[in-house]
Amino acid sequence: MADKKNYYDVLGVKKDATEEEIKTAYRRLAKQYHPDLHPGDETCAEKFREINEANEVLSDKQKRAAYDYEQEHPDMGGMGGMGGFGGFSGTGFTGFSDIFDSIFSGFGGGMRRNTDGEDINLELTLSFMDAAKGCRREISYMRNEPCPACRGTGAKGGTAYKTCQKCGGKGQVRIVQETMFGRTVRTGPCPDCGGRGKIITDKCPDCRGKGVVRRETKVTLDIPAGVDTSSTLTKRGYGQAATEGGAAGDLVIGFRIEPHRIFKRSGMDLFVDLPVPFMTALLGGTVKAPDLNDAFDFTIPEGTQSGTEFVLRGKGIRGRSGTGALHLRVISELPTKLSRDQREALRRAAQDVELKNYDKSKKYADAISALYGKDPYDK
Repeated sequence: MADKKNYYDVLGVKKDATEEEIKTAYRRLAKQYHPDLHPGDETCAEKFREINEANEVLSDKQKRAAYDYEQEHPDMGGMGGMGGFGGFSGTGFTGFSDIFDSIFSGFGGGMRRNTDGEDINLELTLSFMDAAKGCRREISYMRNEPCPACRGTGAKGGTAYKTCQKCGGKGQVRIVQETMFGRTVRTGPCPDCGGRGKIITDKCPDCRGKGVVRRETKVTLDIPAGVDTSSTLTKRGYGQAATEGGAAGDLVIGFRIEPHRIFKRSGMDLFVDLPVPFMTALLGGTVKAPDLNDAFDFTIPEGTQSGTEFVLRGKGIRGRSGTGALHLRVISELPTKLSRDQREALRRAAQDVELKNYDKSKKYADAISALYGKDPYDK
C-alpha cells in the first residue's frame, strides 16, 4: 500500500498548529482547489479530496491524536490498530483503536461530540476606495437559526423526547468488529437515535423536528483598510446554527474589488500614471498628483524622461501592518498641433539641443550602422 501524504504538509501547517490555523488553511485551500472552479481538472479534484481528508482528521481532536500517535509510532500498526499491540491481547486490547477508545471512554460520560454548524461563505463587492480606506457595511443573508419554539431540540415544546435506551443518552456506541487481524473497537453514532442521545416522541410543528428554522439575518461589518481579493473577514457564530448544543458556524466574507480609473495597487502600494506636459518634463516644474485623500503639488525635475518612476514612501494604503508607497510614473504629453512659428521655434531649439547631445547620438548611430552595415541617417 502506498504511503499516505502527511496531513500537515497537505494543509501547509506545522504539527503544533492550532485549531484556528488548521481551519484557516483548510478554507483557503478548499477555495483554491474547489472542483467548481476547475471543471474537468482531475489534478485539482484529487488535491481537493486530499485537503478534505486531511481536514477531517486534523480538525477532530480524537482523530488527530490518533494520527499523531501513528506518526510517532509507525511500528505500532497505524490508526486502524490491526498490525501491532499483540502484547496487550491478555487485557482485551487488540489494537490502537481499542486502547484509544478505552482511554477516552471514561471522560465526560463518553466521546459524544456535538455537531457544529456549517460555515457560510459570501462574496461582497467593494469599490476600490472602500477597500483601500476601509468602510462599514450592513448585509443581509439567509441562514439556519435555532428554532425558538423548541429551543433547538426538535421536540414539541422542547420536552417531547425520551432518552435513547441503546446508548443511554450518550449519542455514541462502541462498535466491535472481528477481522482476520483480530478484534477492533471503535466509537460511532448510535444507530437508534442518529447520535442525538434522545428520541423525539412528538416533533416540533414549527421546525418539523429539525431544531432549526430558516431566517434572514442582518449583520454590520467593519471592513478594515487594505482588504483585497485574497482577503477574508470572519464573523464568529454567524454561520449555520448547530443542533444539540453544538457551536454555530462562522460567516466568512470574501471580497471582489472594483477597478479604479486612476489607481492600481499591489499589496499596500499604489501605482499612478502621471501625465506631465512636454515642456514641464523638459524644463522642470510642478504638477498636481493624486493620493487616496486629495491632490498635492509634486515637483518634476528638469529633463525628466517619460517612464521615469518616483516612489513616495508612506503615501500608499494604510493597513494594520504598515503603510505602502505611492508610485508615480511620468507619462510625457507631446503637443499634437503646432503653428508654423511654434514649429520653427522648436526646430531652432532642437538644433541647439542636438549639438549638445551630438556625441551620444553619434555613438548610437555608429552602433546601428555596424549592426546593419550602413548609416541609418544617410539619405
